[in-house]
Amino acid sequence: MNSTLKNLLEELEAFGHTNDDSVKDRPRRMLNITHDTGEFLSVLIRIMGAKRVLEIGTSNGYSTLWLADALRTIDGTVKTVEMSKFKIEMATKNFASSGLLEYITQIEGDAGSVLSDAADASFDMIFLDSERSEYVGWWPDLKRVLRNGGLLVVDNATSHAEEMTPFIKLIQADADFVTSLVPLGNGEFLATKEK
Repeated sequence: MNSTLKNLLEELEAFGHTNDDSVKDRPRRMLNITHDTGEFLSVLIRIMGAKRVLEIGTSNGYSTLWLADALRTIDGTVKTVEMSKFKIEMATKNFASSGLLEYITQIEGDAGSVLSDAADASFDMIFLDSERSEYVGWWPDLKRVLRNGGLLVVDNATSHAEEMTPFIKLIQADADFVTSLVPLGNGEFLATKEK
């Protein structure tokens, strides 16, 4: 990681903490992943050689930059989905400053629609950090668009365990998936597709 990107990530991390400590209106909070989660995602991409990544929940682009930097090393790309115009504008500026624009495709819209329009097995990895109440409804398409051997990573598995339980149980009951809960950051739930 070059010093420009490292400095940008540090600035975004500090901004996220300051913003979220002072802003109570959820749509205006950044709700970024933790630094160690960013490192973890970066390592997962490199280990898997995951060239086609989908991120649902861009926020200000902090997590996207971790993904894109890893994808740069293997000539991959991340498609990141966000509905909030406010957050899309922030992310656009951050991406322009990052030197990683060629590895990022921003999509403004509803994740459910993006998933339903995506081709079968079109992603090697999906990072889910969005509206947790929607996850169960998205599951058929999440499963369909993830390639065999692909990986689903879901943030907030321990920080919002009660909200996440129905979704986690749904995946754990699916014989096509092997799962693990990693106690890192806000808790990362991993599910790899075997069939």
